[in-house]
Amino acid sequence: MRLTMQGEYAVRAMLELAGQYGKGLISAKELASCQDIPPVFLTKILSSLAKNGLIVSHRGSRGGIELAKHPSSITLRAVIEAIEGPFKLNICLGEPGSYERRPTCKVHRVWHRAQDVLLKELDVTLNELV
Repeated sequence: MRLTMQGEYAVRAMLELAGQYGKGLISAKELASCQDIPPVFLTKILSSLAKNGLIVSHRGSRGGIELAKHPSSITLRAVIEAIEGPFKLNICLGEPGSYERRPTCKVHRVWHRAQDVLLKELDVTLNELV
């Protein structure tokens, strides 16, 4: 399992926004510049983050971006899943019935425990990270 560059950029962007929380809006151009994120990637990332209710975008000459809620209520997991989709360490951890070998899989319990530990670590809030 590896976080994609879009996931990495989303984390950096959200941490920047968390650090700026309550100080006003930040433009996408400024966000891209201060976090060294290619603007073409940032546009797609911001769209996904907005669609998932993590940021709000304001248009116009005084527009910009801000977190949709306090950094203490946004987790690293929520940011990553907004970009990468629901986290599943292995196919057998997907929806019930999606993997026919699950009942006989010898390592299913190991994958399940490993995923639980990782998800618990990813549930750290942006506020805690900033």
